[in-house]
Amino acid sequence: MSARFPGTFPVSIPGTAFGILTVVTLASAAVAQFMPANAQNENANEQWIAGDHHIHSRYSVGWDETQNPPAPVIAGDAAYPTHMNALMGRHFGLGWMVTTDHGGPNHSQVNLERAYPELQQSRKVVPDIIQFYGMEFDTPGADHSSIIMPHTEDEAQRLHSIESQFSKREPWPSNPEWDTEPRMLEALRFMRDLPDRPVVIAHHPSRSAPGERHYGLDTPQELRGWNDTAPEIAIGMEGAPGHQASALNVDGSLNSERPRGYYGNHPTMGGFDQMTAIVGGFWDSMLAEGRDWWITATSDSHVHYSEGGVDFWPGEYSKTYVWAEKNHGAILDGIRGGRIFVTTGDLISELHVTTTAGAESAAIGGSLEVATGSAVDITIRFLDPESRNHGDDNPTVARVDLIIGEMRGPALEKSADKSPHTKVAARFTQADWQQDGQYKVIRYRIEALESDHYIRVRGTNTEELEPSLDPLGEDPWTDLWFYSNPVRLLAR
Repeated sequence: MSARFPGTFPVSIPGTAFGILTVVTLASAAVAQFMPANAQNENANEQWIAGDHHIHSRYSVGWDETQNPPAPVIAGDAAYPTHMNALMGRHFGLGWMVTTDHGGPNHSQVNLERAYPELQQSRKVVPDIIQFYGMEFDTPGADHSSIIMPHTEDEAQRLHSIESQFSKREPWPSNPEWDTEPRMLEALRFMRDLPDRPVVIAHHPSRSAPGERHYGLDTPQELRGWNDTAPEIAIGMEGAPGHQASALNVDGSLNSERPRGYYGNHPTMGGFDQMTAIVGGFWDSMLAEGRDWWITATSDSHVHYSEGGVDFWPGEYSKTYVWAEKNHGAILDGIRGGRIFVTTGDLISELHVTTTAGAESAAIGGSLEVATGSAVDITIRFLDPESRNHGDDNPTVARVDLIIGEMRGPALEKSADKSPHTKVAARFTQADWQQDGQYKVIRYRIEALESDHYIRVRGTNTEELEPSLDPLGEDPWTDLWFYSNPVRLLAR
């Protein structure tokens, strides 16, 4: 689809943090056995399951403001019944999803009395999709966020208790006192005290940002405050926001005036939010502190582009893969634990990043304790499917990047958005990986781990060394990336 990244990666490079960082090719006699193709760990029932946690149904309503209070207009904002979203998600390869309708005056009753009964019907109509109840929270003092509820008998009542008390658009007349950062922290403390804790993931965090490292409704200090208050609840952000079809006309042609993701101020970068896409930027500053702060990719589906909207169907373009057994509890635990990789355009369908020291190993979302000064072997194993995606193309991975960062503890400033000790340690092209059946495999060695670090992986079908700013009217199918969440390496 796109030209390959030219050149090859040398066998070894100097590394200031590690001594010598060595790429070990499979031709070497020292290479260990591959990990099983279907396993990230020893549980054979776990697998990569694709999903989407930001999907709107027809109960993301419009409002008739000629009435007092405004009356909800069904399908006034998003168009589709919940079970249609589930059917389309299944068609495009999803195994789990979250219905996330957003609010307005007294929208908590719309969710409770209309959206939730339809979700229950959808679970019966499409039982092979694990369907969570949630909402797009009109977040006090911020932009939007997903709330994903644990699957319990009283999940609807618990979500109603959150939305009715804390959604900033809930009261009528509107009340600016509901739209403050302290109120969001109060909401998180309320969620923290629930018997089964939900998950909160910030949506399109830089969509309101006016420029690079100039933030809008969501700021680094604000997101740190969420994570400090409820670290098992506020666990991450959309790395790749939805509305990725915004540059497509009804017939699939390009609209040269529309930005990807509806990022009308500062653009996305390879379809990803700047808080994720900049190496050594905000995301890395969170990981460098040792925080559990993960990224996801979603559709934000309201109306499909072929019907005049700006969206892909759930799973058509963006996928969040979670390593889990296929049930509500295991998937939510996988999300909470960061056992996630994300991809656009079905560039890959599996990604295993395994770190090994002696007899111990850890994978995406995990931590590996390593004797100080010992070697760590890294295996990157991915499946680049030989099939056409839903853009009617068969994209090919051109390059894979290994990113390594030092973990140095809490930042001095809550507004920190830089991690100067995070770097792209290695770039791999076809010349650097080997074929093992359907899988591509890369080996890399850290010769001596002297302090706590983390690693993460990304890849692309482009020649760009770093994701560039997305121009207006860009064809999203030509600019694809995947990202893993981190593995931590703890020197002991």
